[in-house]
Amino acid sequence: MKKKSVKKNYLYNLIYQVIAIVLPVITTPYVSRVLGANNIGIYGFTLSISAYFILFGSLGIVLYGQREIAYFQNNKKEYSKKFYEIFLLRCITMTISIIAFYIFFVKGNNDYNVFYKVLFLELFATLVDINWFFQGLEEFSKTVSRNLIVKLVSFVSIFIFVKTKDDLYTYFLIYVLSILLGNLSLWLYLPKYLKRVSFKKLRLLKHLKPTILLFIPQVAIQIYTVLDRTMIGIIIPDKSDVGFYTQGEKIIKLLLTIITAMGTVMLPRIASRFAEGNHASIKKYIYKSFNLVFLLSFPLTLGIISVAKSFVPIFFGSGYDKVVPIMMILSPILVFIGMSNVIGIQYLLPTKRQKQYTISVVCGAVTNFSLNLILIKYYGAIGAAIGTLIAELIVTTVQILYVKDDLDIKKIIKSAHQYLLASIVMFGMCLIIRNIIKTNYISAVLQVVIGGFVYLNMLLFMKNKFLVEYINLLYEKVGIKKRI
Repeated sequence: MKKKSVKKNYLYNLIYQVIAIVLPVITTPYVSRVLGANNIGIYGFTLSISAYFILFGSLGIVLYGQREIAYFQNNKKEYSKKFYEIFLLRCITMTISIIAFYIFFVKGNNDYNVFYKVLFLELFATLVDINWFFQGLEEFSKTVSRNLIVKLVSFVSIFIFVKTKDDLYTYFLIYVLSILLGNLSLWLYLPKYLKRVSFKKLRLLKHLKPTILLFIPQVAIQIYTVLDRTMIGIIIPDKSDVGFYTQGEKIIKLLLTIITAMGTVMLPRIASRFAEGNHASIKKYIYKSFNLVFLLSFPLTLGIISVAKSFVPIFFGSGYDKVVPIMMILSPILVFIGMSNVIGIQYLLPTKRQKQYTISVVCGAVTNFSLNLILIKYYGAIGAAIGTLIAELIVTTVQILYVKDDLDIKKIIKSAHQYLLASIVMFGMCLIIRNIIKTNYISAVLQVVIGGFVYLNMLLFMKNKFLVEYINLLYEKVGIKKRI
């Protein structure tokens, strides 16, 4: 199979992630005003419940399947066999999870039973999800084009069908159907990628142990991503606090998708290089990934801290003031998760060091759960944000300790200083603008535009090698001879 370009795959994935950010940027202000904080809280809380069943039904199959397909991406017969084995195993585990969800939440009596009936379809959507197969083959153009169409249809549907607070059920339905139809549509591409395989030769159970080993860190990750909303909803009677946390976290996660987009692309590429024994190439990719993370995460972190006060009233409307401190507290996780994505997803997992990856995220999960028990009771959603921040710092620290003998940590830290310095200068400029311009809308726009301009020009002034290299590459692509 012809090798896919990492740059092209990253571009495909980045285009999708940018669209995935732009559309919610348009819909979130509308939805937050139409549905209100309490309904947003109900939405976030019930989704956190269905997420557990999806997690347990999926085991660690998504990451495992992507990695296994990547190992054999040049052997159609072998990866076809892997696909059938892994997919059928997932069908069994997801069916068990679907039955359990039906018994405990769809059939049972609870306050949100009507919404759980809609989310029941989300579990079926997960069962037929084969994104991992195409990602393992590095066929990102397929997954991106399909996802874009689905997201655009969902985007339009929200404005057409969600009009009042009573349309929360419709909002749920749009969310679930978009996932289901999107996952089903990917099956149209599948036949040309597979060879016929004798079902007598399939060995499903041999994949069970490695998927369970990857499942453990997935559980841990879920504890400090989804459990926050669940614990806020259980500990704090008013679901508005879940709504505040959901909205603040949503903005951070939207920005995080840009930073971690490279991880989705790099996992199969590094897994393939590892199978070839090309360790020098792996390190080269890892150091470039760190540069990209620092390039994006430092200015976004300080930018959020600066612009949050102006941004929240404009974006979410009145009554969402509590989102401001939540966004500020969560913003440094852009740096921490960006780094742990490079070490964990791009390095430890593709090189079959999932035990170390597991230990790191379990440390974070235990930290987050313990702090949530203490902090949510007294500080609500803000307490959950503090717990998440500390947990992500723990995960990144543990992972750095694991790879300090494999990667040049001093080189990584040294590569960060220009981005940090440029971001601090940008932050100072943004604070000046915020103090001078009191109109929220004008202040927010000027901080983003002028702040971004200052940041990039600071890096160019310092002749940042990573940025200069890619600008020169862009010049070459468009036929400009001038070089920086």
